[in-house]
Amino acid sequence: QVQLVESGGGLVQAGGSLRLSCAVSGLTFSNSRMAWFRQVPGKEREFVAGIAWSVSVTYYADSVKGRFTISRDNAKTTVFLQMNSLKPEDTAVYYCNKNPPMGYWGQGTQVTVSS
Repeated sequence: QVQLVESGGGLVQAGGSLRLSCAVSGLTFSNSRMAWFRQVPGKEREFVAGIAWSVSVTYYADSVKGRFTISRDNAKTTVFLQMNSLKPEDTAVYYCNKNPPMGYWGQGTQVTVSS
């Protein structure tokens, strides 16, 4: 049974930082490409950042490039998203998943950036 448990969200002022974590279980984590996605009410979920099984291969949406950093700890089957220089438009519920994503999603973690 796959489980994706996101945490680390919260309320932060513009320019601040947050670090999200996603604890993964129930799949072969070390061989899986993983990613972070986000969703704003009324809009489709969008890709934010991805990481290959090799921690040196990462890719980002243009909107977060240079501000966000994705990483993974294969021993702890956890994916991280370090978010710096946050902007109000980063406000969303953030989810992790395989990339491309499975049909199952976790509960997500809310990130709210105030101006």
